[in-house]
Amino acid sequence: MKILKGLFASLLLSLLMTTVSATELSPPQQVIQDTSDLLYSIIKSDKDKLNDREYVFQLVHDVVEPRVDLNKISKLVLGKYWRKASKQQRLEFQKEFKHLLINTYATAFNEFDDWAIKFLPTSATKSKKRVIVKTEMILTSRPPIAVNYRMARNKAGEWKAYDVIIEGISMVTNYKGSFAKSIKKKGGLDNVIQKLADKNKRSREEAEANKLRIDSANKHP
Repeated sequence: MKILKGLFASLLLSLLMTTVSATELSPPQQVIQDTSDLLYSIIKSDKDKLNDREYVFQLVHDVVEPRVDLNKISKLVLGKYWRKASKQQRLEFQKEFKHLLINTYATAFNEFDDWAIKFLPTSATKSKKRVIVKTEMILTSRPPIAVNYRMARNKAGEWKAYDVIIEGISMVTNYKGSFAKSIKKKGGLDNVIQKLADKNKRSREEAEANKLRIDSANKHP
């Protein structure tokens, strides 16, 4: 799970980048750029609020979630187990999976720094309803990092991301393998959902305790 957490942190960081060139962007590229610009401006102005988990939750809900197809991601990471799952199990899994991602976002927000994104030629399928948006993460302290987004256009014509591939490693593929292994080991999807819920509860409690420590330190320097 540490590897997966690193992948999602990298995903968030890549969403926060500014564009290197001012060339005209395609619609799916523009989604990535708009998300980057919006998050960048909010985090720069509200950096002191990033220890507040509720604030981060709302930020992800308002800015990231509308541009990500969480339903599609959930289907892909659970694979055959999604097809077998009841409606209630699907809802509970999505709820806890979303919180898992938010916990990762919260960590990445606090590690925010400056970098840039370079858009590369986009790979489109024949149907033009799915594309791979290819980018490079440009950092000052290391070589460029390849970050590619799998995106699909829904019935409303909106482009949404459903996977990110960092240096050839797919977020969806990694989570799919991890959840499949956990489902087999823990004796079913319900047990995995409960494990996620417990993990998320601990993360919330740790975040709240950390916020209290910071608030106390600020009041009594």
